[in-house]
Amino acid sequence: MLTVREARLSDAEQIAKIHDETWKLTYGPIIADEDLEQVMTYDTRKIMWETTLSSQKVQQYVYVAEQDGQLLGFISGGKQRAEQFEFDAEIYDIYVLEKAQGQKVGHELLKHFVKKCVEDGYQSLLVWILTANPFGRFYVRYGARKVEAENTTIGSGTYEETAFGWKNLKELQQELMQASL
Repeated sequence: MLTVREARLSDAEQIAKIHDETWKLTYGPIIADEDLEQVMTYDTRKIMWETTLSSQKVQQYVYVAEQDGQLLGFISGGKQRAEQFEFDAEIYDIYVLEKAQGQKVGHELLKHFVKKCVEDGYQSLLVWILTANPFGRFYVRYGARKVEAENTTIGSGTYEETAFGWKNLKELQQELMQASL
């Protein structure tokens, strides 16, 4: 049975592995090899997640999807970082292991994350993805609308990323709940 719960410090290693594995799988076909080699390593990600999950100063929600003691994916986010658009919350990361994709793991992670955002008074939600990312349709399926596209630097390369957003988090929450039935 799939369980979604708040992440704990003891999850940092598994989260880092999922982050590293799925990032390479997702972006390997999109980002040039030399640029991929310049971004975070597993060790850097592990330190990042240990810091995030142990810090009282970091204002970030992190949820994991777990089945039989194994993490299958995670979602993280919180207050919109750039504050350049009229959205108050942001998904920073959402990754699901390839073996668990297509099994509603991402849906359940998003549902729990949105519930927490609504409980804490957030009204709207933004997520940035590389425009060429084929998994962008996940957000569109739940009603996200394109907000803007701009260029970002990864390694030494320049890539286009697109912001998608939901203006009404309560509507998204209702849709996620109905899709669970």
